[in-house]
Amino acid sequence: MKTTLAKVGVETDRNWRIVDASDKILGRLAVKVANVLRGRDKPIFTPHIDAGDYVIVINAEKVKLSGKKEEQKQYMFYSGYMGGEKYRNVADFRAKRPEFLIMNAVKGMLPKNKLSSQFLKKLRIYVGPEHPHEAQSPQPLEIS
Repeated sequence: MKTTLAKVGVETDRNWRIVDASDKILGRLAVKVANVLRGRDKPIFTPHIDAGDYVIVINAEKVKLSGKKEEQKQYMFYSGYMGGEKYRNVADFRAKRPEFLIMNAVKGMLPKNKLSSQFLKKLRIYVGPEHPHEAQSPQPLEIS
């Protein structure tokens, strides 16, 4: 039996999936979203081809973290200058930019190559239940 590989130039059919992030654990949500963005849930999955679907995440501000990560987990940013480190915790991001939490978690679960930026362009994250993609008729994506 031969293994069929997807071709680079052949266009695959892309679907739109929607996820409600309210009361979902961040890590489990990010794994599922990253796999759908890569196309790992399709039978034509090939590691070097972008065959994934578009993903819409709504209610980004209501995502949960387990344990004491809400106060203890910190994100570091470095300006490039000496002493230019800044640390911010999850509570700061939840108040100002809650979509960063999901984007950063999904980005960390994608492969570290040129395709990862292509995958992230197919991810749309929105605060609140409204999104402007009703015309694409997104299908619900189940997260357990």
